[in-house]
Amino acid sequence: MRFINLVSAGLIASTADALVARATIEQCLTDAKVPIDTKNSAEWNEDVAPFNIRLPYLPTAIAAPQTTQHIQSAVNCGRKLAIKVSAKSGGHSYASFGFGGENGHLIIELDQLYNVTYDASTNIATVQPGARLGHVATVLYQQYGRAIAHGTCPGVGVSGHFLHGGFGFSSHMHGLALDFVQSVDVVLADGTVKTASSSSNSDLFWGIKGAGSNFGIVASWKLSTFAAPATLTKFGVTLGWNKNNAVAGLQAVENYVKNVQPREVNFRIGDYNKGQPGIEGLYYGTPAQWKTAFQPLLDTLPSGYTVQPTQQLNWIQAVIAYSNYDDVDWIHPSPQENFYAKSLTLKGLNGTAAQAFVNYYFDVANKVTDRFWFFQIDAHGGKNSQIAKVAPDATSYAHRDKLYIIQFYDRYENNQVYPSTSFGFLDGWVNAVTKALPSSDWGAYINYADPRLSRDAAQQQYYGQNLAKLQSLKAKYDPKELFYYPQGVKPSA
Repeated sequence: MRFINLVSAGLIASTADALVARATIEQCLTDAKVPIDTKNSAEWNEDVAPFNIRLPYLPTAIAAPQTTQHIQSAVNCGRKLAIKVSAKSGGHSYASFGFGGENGHLIIELDQLYNVTYDASTNIATVQPGARLGHVATVLYQQYGRAIAHGTCPGVGVSGHFLHGGFGFSSHMHGLALDFVQSVDVVLADGTVKTASSSSNSDLFWGIKGAGSNFGIVASWKLSTFAAPATLTKFGVTLGWNKNNAVAGLQAVENYVKNVQPREVNFRIGDYNKGQPGIEGLYYGTPAQWKTAFQPLLDTLPSGYTVQPTQQLNWIQAVIAYSNYDDVDWIHPSPQENFYAKSLTLKGLNGTAAQAFVNYYFDVANKVTDRFWFFQIDAHGGKNSQIAKVAPDATSYAHRDKLYIIQFYDRYENNQVYPSTSFGFLDGWVNAVTKALPSSDWGAYINYADPRLSRDAAQQQYYGQNLAKLQSLKAKYDPKELFYYPQGVKPSA
């Protein structure tokens, strides 16, 4: 009984402390004229809802800035009151890092800042930090006939996406989303605003392009654009692989990606239906041109594949086609899901690693039939990839030497509980592939964050050879870790 009373007393004290902290931070924000979400209001309830319902966290307060000055003032309140600060753009983080990955942060909800403008004299778009990918694509295309390479999910916020890479079905052709960043205005931990570019605060700019969530809050993006193409080809191939020929299939794909794949070809291998792998992709050109460009791979695939009818599309039609929605002009959050995900970035998937992938796929994964899961093996590198043509040390993105990005995704229904016994499914798949590989041959992609990784493991897998430099930058720009989250870069001593 005494133990129970002590626990109850502790909970009461903790709740009281939280109420005091909320009142104090909200008063600071109100005094600074920063808009806030009132707890339990409709705005609060929407903003506190995580994309991944498996990982809900309760913030101390939510600021809803409408200007850069509001962001600065909110950061100053967090620093003054020793409350960790987390920026939330689209709120699509797999690990709920927009909430700080834990309870008690001051959340700076950016999604009221979503304007997109364009300067025709420079072909530069200025994008506010709370804009979502689908909205950016729609405005640039419909108003200006321009485009940027980025991912396919329309509800993803530009800031998290661009700060850590930004891979999609135009990346082999045009590069990562972060490769379009020309400059940023960043609110730092001391509340000041710095413009970072290749010629101004270049060390900060380097860190922003690959690991940017560790150093501040981007208040404005200036992004290069390209003319939206009039003709693209959506294509697909049903592979028909089995356990006996899948390794040979992976080898054929690897030879093509590494040595042959034209820059205009963007594709992945995926399975969304338990043992029915296929290819899906986007080609910059006509269906006839795609057939010529893709034939070298078709000629070397194991027999039994089927080429699906192609679709000729314009740019925005292609964006919509791979979004899984009928409209992509989103200024609202993505529908919630209940899942666990992992990733791998690989220099190759061949030999022992390929056999391990295939064995686990057919012997273990295909027997998991009680929920939805998928994998995607994206062709990321190769001699013609625009990603690989950027120098490895030009940005803090650590995976330009990797041939593939693989996403593993395991989802339950939203009205179910994701059981702790299910984590081993994806953990086992990744371990099977990597156990025979040297650590230099693989990593992980933070935009598919795995919150179960330790901080040390996450830093190494996400940032690789760039980690030491990033730790020095963290010590320079945020030594007290105001912008902390559980897998954030540690400042160097």
